[in-house]
Amino acid sequence: MHPLLARRGFLGSLLWGGSQLGLLGLLEADGQLRAGDQTAGGGEERQPHFRPRAKNLLVVFASGACSHLDSWDYKPELIKRDGQPMPGEGLITFQGENGNLTRSPYDFTPRGESGKMVSSLFPRLGDLADEICFLHAMTSRTNTHGPGENFMSTGFTLDGFPSLGAWVNYALGSENRDLPAFVSIPDPRGVPQSSLNNWSTGFLPAEFQGTPMNAQKPLRNLARPAGISVAEDEAVRAFLDEQNRRHATEFPGEDQLRARIASYELAARLQLSVPEIIDWTQEPQYLLDEYGANDSANPVKAGFARNCLVARRLIERGVRVVQLFNGAYAMGEGVGNWDGHKTLKAQYDIHGPILDQPLAALLTDMKRRGLLEETLVVWCTEFGRMPTFQKGASGRDHNPAGFTCWMMGAGVKRGFSYGATDEFGHKALEQVTTVYDFHATILHLLGLDHERLTYYHNGAQRRLTDVHGHVIREILA
Repeated sequence: MHPLLARRGFLGSLLWGGSQLGLLGLLEADGQLRAGDQTAGGGEERQPHFRPRAKNLLVVFASGACSHLDSWDYKPELIKRDGQPMPGEGLITFQGENGNLTRSPYDFTPRGESGKMVSSLFPRLGDLADEICFLHAMTSRTNTHGPGENFMSTGFTLDGFPSLGAWVNYALGSENRDLPAFVSIPDPRGVPQSSLNNWSTGFLPAEFQGTPMNAQKPLRNLARPAGISVAEDEAVRAFLDEQNRRHATEFPGEDQLRARIASYELAARLQLSVPEIIDWTQEPQYLLDEYGANDSANPVKAGFARNCLVARRLIERGVRVVQLFNGAYAMGEGVGNWDGHKTLKAQYDIHGPILDQPLAALLTDMKRRGLLEETLVVWCTEFGRMPTFQKGASGRDHNPAGFTCWMMGAGVKRGFSYGATDEFGHKALEQVTTVYDFHATILHLLGLDHERLTYYHNGAQRRLTDVHGHVIREILA
């Protein structure tokens, strides 16, 4: 008798078949089964939820917690009460007891037609005040750098969650198959404290992670060995492609395999695209001077300027998300980053020029080329600084209760300020915004609904904004 004609055989086959269908359903829900091939770095372009204001995203991350009180957030009362105790009980923060209220060592002056008060720390960026939309009441959930970077980049303080760029890459893909859809550009001095967490794919499929590269360290091992001809190289690629696709057909749920195959395919195309991106001979001398790319007296600034040029070239060529870091942690506290605990003025006198001229030139260049019509630029840092100096020091401690981030370009108001901290710049007081709101607004400008952009993982529909966040509609143009 055929097994299916017997009751036990029939029920057993039915149970086995049902379990297989259930497995397929779970794999599909978890993103392991998707129609069509993907290429490393995001694959083909995908449609947003609604018409976007911006097509591309440039995130400039000032690593180390750049002080809002010495840059963007003017507080006359802090100047007036310089040297006085802060009202209330003794203040204990991240590194201990705080001293008295301390005015900024940098002067604030009105800039542009808007009269926006900007610090002398950033004279050239101050020239762009009429183009910038300031968010002065940002808040964070942590006062520690690593978790703070995680929170600003991923929406979670813990490790293991996808970065903003990975989410956008997952949702929208790329219009350029010869470059990654998401590129992260570390500072010339090294990587930020949370390192690859800032551009990680987390639990999203591996092909959506950011590709780290900069002018100092472009992608390695791209050149074909001298002993291999073009024909031999192409023949080997064709053979490997056939073997990889045959294997992928046999094992369709292998997410890591698909990403590995796609990364090799992209690497072949990068042999042509990346050298062109970092070829400075294509840029006129006046533009290199404008960025500060040949500043022999300040090689770190020159390196960051070249990174800014790389960022512009990537955006020009349709790279969806570019993440540009200013500041690194390999050199120690405050030495190569904005973590100004002990000698803020001496340290910021070094860091200010490194950021100011190159970034101002990048934004001016992008506007001149019309790139800001389709690009949203975001400047952020992990949290702010205290209005007091630390007791026994000449610097400010960590302050997640109120700080400044800003946006510029496609979809946001120009020369506009939203929210405010208290009279000393200690706590966000008016129109308070969270990192969740910040992320929700960025996604909205890219045509994405932050509540609809989800991914099933470990029994939950995860999203960048967790279960929080509102679009800051007051800043939309």
